[in-house]
Amino acid sequence: MNAIMETPELPAVFDGVKLAAVAAVLYIIVRCLNLKSPTAPPDLLYQDTPLSRFLLKSCPLLTKEYVPPLIWGKSGHIQTALYGKMGRVSSPHPYGLRKYLTMPDGATATFDLFEPLAEHCVGEDVTMVICPGIANHSEKQYIRTFVDYAQKNGYRCAVLNHLGALPNIELTSPRMFTYGCTWEFGAMVNHIKKTYPQTQLVVVGFSLGGNIVCKYLGESQANQESVLCCVSVCQGYSALRAQETFMQWDQCRRFYNFLMADNMKKIILSHRNALFADSPKRPQPLVDTDLNRLHTATSLMQIDDNIMRKFHGYNSLKEYYEQESCLRFLYRIFVPLLLVNAADDPLVHDSLLSIPRTLSEKRENVMFVLPLHGGHLGFFEGAVLFPEPLTWMDKLVVQYANAICQWERNKSQCSDTEQSSSGQE
Repeated sequence: MNAIMETPELPAVFDGVKLAAVAAVLYIIVRCLNLKSPTAPPDLLYQDTPLSRFLLKSCPLLTKEYVPPLIWGKSGHIQTALYGKMGRVSSPHPYGLRKYLTMPDGATATFDLFEPLAEHCVGEDVTMVICPGIANHSEKQYIRTFVDYAQKNGYRCAVLNHLGALPNIELTSPRMFTYGCTWEFGAMVNHIKKTYPQTQLVVVGFSLGGNIVCKYLGESQANQESVLCCVSVCQGYSALRAQETFMQWDQCRRFYNFLMADNMKKIILSHRNALFADSPKRPQPLVDTDLNRLHTATSLMQIDDNIMRKFHGYNSLKEYYEQESCLRFLYRIFVPLLLVNAADDPLVHDSLLSIPRTLSEKRENVMFVLPLHGGHLGFFEGAVLFPEPLTWMDKLVVQYANAICQWERNKSQCSDTEQSSSGQE
């Protein structure tokens, strides 16, 4: 009799379990998607100068809220994953010409050249020289989207194809791109300067490309001639400091590390015949043992230690990371420098952001921009679910470049006016 009377209570128990399960799932979704995180303007670190005040007035995106898609845009992981797998939404196909440059060691550098599709806002000839992220090239969707937008704003664009990254271009020397080698980027810039002697340059680097462009500018004052400004997006600044954080499971960095290492292995193995052939041009030979270690590598650090550092003859991974990072070159850059990172970038640990913070506190030419969201090269915008074709990153880089061009034009006009007034006296 008691059992019969207790039976009706069972559905109520099951309903309670279901509600608890639903509540747990909703809690996990809210936490994973970071839905409670607010939207806000990016954090800005800079010194109060006439240029910084002009930039704040001329670049609304610096002081305006960055609003990612409501459902998933506040998750740095989803932003990063969408960039990695999808690139961009409705990516255009800008038309460019591929250029080939023979390097002193026999390597063949390639870059794609895209002419402007409109007159520039200041009526000048300005070329963006662009260095993509790790193993990337001009055919990547995020590069195509940015180039198309820059062209429509009056910029000529030259995009480096990292050595060995294009699947249909064979290596002509036993070397491929590395973390901080500036040879190919420098050759592209010199070609642009020679071909278009009147042009001014805007230097842009994404992720690993940010390290390369900053290192290139800091290597020599001559490299900064004709350069209006430099923009670096989502780089980590120091491979030596980053290597420890890349082996941590926090923010799934160890997993991202594995995925990038797997991609690098595929690229290296696709050029196996060129890279592992006997050659007197290579400072350190690659042997069968290195190939075996490559097959078993599960991190970028293992690949760098066994393969990449040997392309330039470094004796240790520590030496390779120290010499190839832009960290020691940042203080030698004197042109306006915009450094952009996202606070939720799962690849760049927060400890690395002390580098641009400190730099912006000490150098008048540096502005550090840190939005709350964006992931690694994501920065998608949108209302609820579907992102817009153009990202916040695309618009910010062009907006900043436009402002610098206007600043330089205003300075030139003021200088001409002063000379005219002194001449009349």
